[in-house]
Amino acid sequence: MNNRMHQAMQLARMLDGQTSPNPSVGCVITKHGKVLGFGTHRFAGGPHAEVEALNMAGEAARGADLYVTLEPCNHHGKTPPVRKRF
Repeated sequence: MNNRMHQAMQLARMLDGQTSPNPSVGCVITKHGKVLGFGTHRFAGGPHAEVEALNMAGEAARGADLYVTLEPCNHHGKTPPVRKRF
């Protein structure tokens, strides 16, 4: 397994069982082998893991690799779709 994906999975496990009814999700953003940002989905209705990681990485995320433990959402619920930010 890819080391960065493993890191994303570890982030998700940290909040396992605390994000109900949503799944716990972890995300890591890298570029040229360096971690630029990471995030977790901390609570139902809160920011998605990808949003937290993108906010941390800022403009440096452009052209970077994203490792996320769940396919990014494409619908508008309590938060807007994440996929449009990629």
